[in-house]
Amino acid sequence: MTIEALVTLKSENVPAVGRERLRLLEAVAREGSISAGARAIGITYKAAWDGLDAMANLFGQPLLIRRAGGRAGGGATLTPTGHSVIEAFRRMEAEMVRVLRTIEPELAEAGVSPLDLVSGFLMKTSARNAISGSIINIVSDALSAEVEIAVSPETTIYSVVTHASMEELGLCTGRSVTLLIKAPFVAIATGKAAPKTSARNCIRGTVSRCETSTVSAEIVLDIGAGKTLALSITAHSAKSLGLAPGKPAFALFDAAHVIIAIN
Repeated sequence: MTIEALVTLKSENVPAVGRERLRLLEAVAREGSISAGARAIGITYKAAWDGLDAMANLFGQPLLIRRAGGRAGGGATLTPTGHSVIEAFRRMEAEMVRVLRTIEPELAEAGVSPLDLVSGFLMKTSARNAISGSIINIVSDALSAEVEIAVSPETTIYSVVTHASMEELGLCTGRSVTLLIKAPFVAIATGKAAPKTSARNCIRGTVSRCETSTVSAEIVLDIGAGKTLALSITAHSAKSLGLAPGKPAFALFDAAHVIIAIN
């Protein structure tokens, strides 16, 4: 059996970025728009947006520059970071092939498949949001710790973990982490002024997408620095709030609903 070497870029507990999403990025660059790139590789427009949002959140920088114009008239070009990600991925993939071809005969003689070396290493998560950031402050007592994470120059997110988890994960100021937040845990409020709320996190953003079905709606907020935050609400709520692209809004969620993952 011929084994193919594939590169997957990820952080622990964060949705992986592999060949398919890199193909999407290349297609968008080649076709000049997200909708055309999605058609070129045979996925839906929504799936393309989800993939691009995930990549921007994981790498922590915008990979695309988008031009206004809607699904038909808009366009997109790669940022320097986007080009660098593609180039680095292809170089790593070529190097992986070289290494695999070197060790495969030795492993075969020992009755070991290269797949055995990596099975179980990649973990998937059901959390819709995976956002990279850096710890800027920790306040702790004997039982718990509140961790403050900067995800952009303007935006910080708070997470509450147990004291034991803080020590086990080795959390400290300056450490890079990934935050996992399930979309149903996020509420939304509209308006230009921050609402009064008991939620520890109140993140300012702008609605970039609003996908509505008969019962539910998925809202994606642009929270700056190329990062997004998705949330799930009812279709009735989305309609009553008048949610539409370009509308200012706030994402509200408890610190206890923010999971911290490390590399």
